[in-house]
Amino acid sequence: MLTGFDGLMHGFGIALEPHNLLWCFIGVMVGNLVGVLPGMGVLSAISILLPLTFSLDPIPAILMLSGIYYGAQYGGAICSILLNLPCHPPHAVTCLDGFPMTQQGRGGAALGITMLGSMFGAAFGITQMVFFATYVAKIAFMFGAPEVCALMLLGLLAGSTLAKGSPLKGVAMTIFGLLLGLVGTDFNTGVDRFTFGIPDLSDGVELVALSLGLFGIGEFLRSVNNTKPINLLYAKLRVRDMRPTKDDMKKAAMPILRGTLIGSLCSCIPGAGPTIASFVAYAAEKKVSKTPERFGHGAIEGVAAPEASTHSSVQGDFIPTMSLGIPGDAVMALILGALIIHGIQPGPRLIVEHPDLFWGLIASFWVGNLMLIFLNVPMIGIWVKMLMVPYKYLFPSALFFICIGVFAARNSLFDVGTTLCIGIFAYVLMLLKFEPAPILLGFVLGPRFEENLRRALIISRGDLMTFLEHPISAAFIGLSVLLIGAQIYVRLRKRKIVPEAVIVQEGAA
Repeated sequence: MLTGFDGLMHGFGIALEPHNLLWCFIGVMVGNLVGVLPGMGVLSAISILLPLTFSLDPIPAILMLSGIYYGAQYGGAICSILLNLPCHPPHAVTCLDGFPMTQQGRGGAALGITMLGSMFGAAFGITQMVFFATYVAKIAFMFGAPEVCALMLLGLLAGSTLAKGSPLKGVAMTIFGLLLGLVGTDFNTGVDRFTFGIPDLSDGVELVALSLGLFGIGEFLRSVNNTKPINLLYAKLRVRDMRPTKDDMKKAAMPILRGTLIGSLCSCIPGAGPTIASFVAYAAEKKVSKTPERFGHGAIEGVAAPEASTHSSVQGDFIPTMSLGIPGDAVMALILGALIIHGIQPGPRLIVEHPDLFWGLIASFWVGNLMLIFLNVPMIGIWVKMLMVPYKYLFPSALFFICIGVFAARNSLFDVGTTLCIGIFAYVLMLLKFEPAPILLGFVLGPRFEENLRRALIISRGDLMTFLEHPISAAFIGLSVLLIGAQIYVRLRKRKIVPEAVIVQEGAA
């Protein structure tokens, strides 16, 4: 079994093969483009390109999809800093100080620090994954059906309760995703479930149709009437403008380090994702600063810390996804689904059963991040011009590729109609302030949860205590209970604070 340095060298041999290198480059290029274009989301891009990977081998397919994911983070920073448009949730906090720096004529320095922080955060996240792989291999043979089932339960709860918005709404959406995962033929009995007599549903809901409906059609319907003209007043930038000063480097060094550590810790928490990491890093940086009043007015620390944490978390998110089968956010849930489509079961045994994929992916992170540096620094002028693409051309083109992608998945017009229905439903959910991302999480993890739950109960002859008799599964169930308890405590605490604040205001009046 390959570990550490030997595994990484083997991975470089896989990642540097010409066809793998090509698909890695395509992934980071598309991801960077998607990140730059306002209104385009990384979820939509991966969903549209997912059918393209069906004709590829698993390794180039996953290298391309992963490249889109971390490549979009680089492009998203450009849009946030220069235009004050957070195209992706993790970059919302970057706007707070990034755009004021642009208004002060220091947008290039902000982008330069972003590139340095992103590269350092990504390098730390990749290194973290390399050393974590050895421990994953050691515990690979300790996971049976009860352990996997309890782990899936923790992932479902974490993904639903840590999603933005109401935790109760997140749980409701996860349960709906679980129900969608039950549609089709039961793998044990061969009986159709929830098909309502429709033969096309006997194979279940197609992952591509669901993801494109939720994050393609739904996002299009939400954004089509909310388009505003983009102000390009501050978007003129040259390569030499991206060189930060010595003072900038001195101020940003420790925030980059702290943000990287926060991002790596958040990546180990199932369901956290880069969005939470970036906000936590910004809040922590403002807390430790001796001049917190500078934040929000162009403090370079407010750009360095969240960007480093975002990239550290994005790379680290692959640890729970690949080694435990728990995605950190909706994008990782989609990549998890892509692995399953290609016949690869994510989990503790992945490094043992698919070392080429695991180590090739880690090595491609190094290669892809270097590609992104060379793509962004010399070509900054081109990326800025891409910001001028009007919505009226962008969204119809995306809809066209959505239809082509869904039809290509199973050559079925029924799936195209399913995507349209899901998209309309997703739009209604967004209007009602429901977050659709947990639906995808429940859909991807649900079948694995059900399979291992039934297997564990068959082995134990229906005894539910089997989940508490195994130490690992008992620990995961304990964490699940703590997570639910923490959410309840936070909700009750908020309700208590609000009346107290009202009483104080009335007394002062």
